[in-house]
Amino acid sequence: MASDQIRQMVNFILQEAHEKANEIRVKTEHDFNLEKQTLVHEAKLAIQEEFAKKEKDREVQERIARSAEIGECNVKKMRMRDELLQQLLADAATKLGVLARGQNYPQLLQKLIVQGLIKIEENDIVVYCRPDDSVTVSQVLPDAIAEYVEIMERESGIKLSPNVTLNDNEAKNLPDSTHGGICLTAVAGKIVCDNTMAARLELVYEELLPSIRAILFPEDN
Repeated sequence: MASDQIRQMVNFILQEAHEKANEIRVKTEHDFNLEKQTLVHEAKLAIQEEFAKKEKDREVQERIARSAEIGECNVKKMRMRDELLQQLLADAATKLGVLARGQNYPQLLQKLIVQGLIKIEENDIVVYCRPDDSVTVSQVLPDAIAEYVEIMERESGIKLSPNVTLNDNEAKNLPDSTHGGICLTAVAGKIVCDNTMAARLELVYEELLPSIRAILFPEDN
């Protein structure tokens, strides 16, 4: 009787031990699987984040490369446009040489001198020109001075007696690159009126540049 009770107690303890061991095994497996799922999920997230980062870096590099390519194309286009405009200016300058050999060139020189005298408004003035123009300028200078005096007297009521002379220093003659015209100075060269053909061409070119660009490059409008 006592032995049966002892046997039952032993069996009960063993049963409890088996159940406890099974419970521990099940819990351990559950915790392991849960931990494994967590690790796998975190690994997937890390891979996705790394992939997203690399994809973003790739997109950034592509944008940088595309921007650099666009910038290079724009620079090349601007360089070509500038070369075209400079060629246009050079062609116009070449045509000025034809104008300087025309029959109306003396009258043009006279008008340029008068205009320069009015702009400077000084009494002692030196006129500079190219060596090829010196004879023509010396011929029209008296008439230019007379016209200037007449204009100033008509506009102000004052009769001036300007001392206008032609430069006699060959080293200071205007270069051929001016394409003609004259340059006037006063106050020992401190006041200058550049009325050369090149200077006037540059002035007209700057004024008309927006219109020239609109004609040559209509896609910018």
